[in-house]
Amino acid sequence: MIDPKRSRLPIIRQCTLLQLNRSGVYYRPVPQNEANLALMRLIDAQFLETPYYGSRQMTWHLRRLGHEVGRKRVRRLMAIMGLRAIYQKPRTSVPHPEHRKYPYLLRDLVIDRPNQVWCSDITYIPMKRGFLYLVAIMDWFTRKVLS
Repeated sequence: MIDPKRSRLPIIRQCTLLQLNRSGVYYRPVPQNEANLALMRLIDAQFLETPYYGSRQMTWHLRRLGHEVGRKRVRRLMAIMGLRAIYQKPRTSVPHPEHRKYPYLLRDLVIDRPNQVWCSDITYIPMKRGFLYLVAIMDWFTRKVLS
């Protein structure tokens, strides 16, 4: 929308009217250097074989090949290439559409003794390959973990 060759209106005025920063008008993208392009080719080739590699594993792979790279550099290059690790994520909060939703029965209940109300919680712990579920049962009054 900005025409730098227009003589009637300077670029400063055009940027002010469009509420743009002048730095965006003068910016010229810098191409990647040869070292980054070589790393991107290696990352792309390895990602085709192991699409579950994230930036950490890709960094380890490149270091095994003899390249001195850091995780932030690999993460930046993977982001430029649009690569993200593919792995199964836990679906702990997705309810089944056919399951019933029960009302909250403890809304106005005063809890004043042990073993009156118990609660349970489930969470997952990420592991090297996948994840584990952890279930805890607690007493609300004493706040003790029962199981």
